[in-house]
Amino acid sequence: MIRSCLTALAAVLALAPAAVAQAPAQAQTVYRNVTLIDGTGAPGRAGMNILVRGERIERVWKEGEIAFKLSPDTRVVDMTGKFVLPGLTDSHQHLATPPNRRFAEAQLKRDLYSGITSTRDMADDLRNIADLARATRIDEIPGPDIYYAALMAGPSFFDDPRVGAASLGAVGGQVPWMQAIGPDTDIRQAVAEAKGTSATAIKIYANLPGAEVARITAEAHRQGLQVWTHGAVFPATPAQVLAARPDSVSHVCMLAYQVSDQIPTGYHRRAAVQEEKFVGGVNPQIAPLLADMKRDGVVLDATVRIYEAMKARPSKPYCSVELAAQLTAQALKAGVTISAGTDGFSNPAAAYPALYEELELLVDKSGFSPMQAIVAATRNGALAVSKTPDFGTIEAGKLANLVFTGQDPSQDIRALRTITLTVKRGKDYPRADFDPGADVAARAMVDD
Repeated sequence: MIRSCLTALAAVLALAPAAVAQAPAQAQTVYRNVTLIDGTGAPGRAGMNILVRGERIERVWKEGEIAFKLSPDTRVVDMTGKFVLPGLTDSHQHLATPPNRRFAEAQLKRDLYSGITSTRDMADDLRNIADLARATRIDEIPGPDIYYAALMAGPSFFDDPRVGAASLGAVGGQVPWMQAIGPDTDIRQAVAEAKGTSATAIKIYANLPGAEVARITAEAHRQGLQVWTHGAVFPATPAQVLAARPDSVSHVCMLAYQVSDQIPTGYHRRAAVQEEKFVGGVNPQIAPLLADMKRDGVVLDATVRIYEAMKARPSKPYCSVELAAQLTAQALKAGVTISAGTDGFSNPAAAYPALYEELELLVDKSGFSPMQAIVAATRNGALAVSKTPDFGTIEAGKLANLVFTGQDPSQDIRALRTITLTVKRGKDYPRADFDPGADVAARAMVDD
């Protein structure tokens, strides 16, 4: 018996080299003679070449600077006159509250063909999101790579109707992707259950004191998860949230609650921020928060666009877009890492996604240069996902996530609308293959 097993094993090992030798070589593509905007904020460089092997960038070099032989089967794409930047990241999306597969697929398709190669889903029905993440990752459907969070909040939050929509068939607050946290919660177990959903992060949402925010954050980091929080968690103040050292905070206007005469006791009991305390958009109590964020490398997911969108809603917004833009400008001047998130969707009939609107607001209202806006949607978007991302800049070893445009977006951010090609993980998605009018009905199925 042993001898026969050893004979079989030897036969397998003898075949192994032949099997390896027959494995197909990874495809190679050179995008030649393009102006490179690498995502770091450095000026664009003309006459650059990018060699992609499989799903990664293998080499970046200037035309005529380095001489080496390409394999005969290398595909060469002439990009003379074009500009290239890293694939974009939308750092704040909700694709499944409530779950609607047709709607999500239509949004993801428009995102990808508009240059968005990664997105942060900030708490939804993760049964649905996990399947979408799998499908976009293996190119079963066109869409960005999805990195998602499991939600934690205080028990009093879970009468929110969105919870029911994102936990149909189960009880919100008692499922791994949406957990109610109280003083008696076994945090180690709760984080482990959240991690079991394949989430990248815990999103700390609402109705928790500062001590609980700190307890969740410490355990999530111990188990290797990111922590993404709201800027205020009610009753936890912005200062208490930042003292816990999360990885990112969302919604710039929530920082303004630090100067409120009384912090709201819960998410659904929020008064508007006291804008009269921001003469010229500045209040001295905000500066220490921004200094803490810079020191700890906390990414600010500003979402200026959502405050613009709130103006069209029947209920009074808790913060104006003007204050949101002013606070974002103050954070930029303070050296805070700011990412570009939308927290919503553009008009269903629009040819381009809401991220373009966010970037234009950063430039038009928040004091960003076009290059700074590009960095917010590339390098900084990747940092919102991970402290050590393998995307977000164009350099050897990073994922081959690229966006090609006909005009220079580092001079005019609206030049993103001249996009000609998205490359995600080494695969081409020509803009010409996308029909903006094809999925309008599907994109209209859920409001932002």
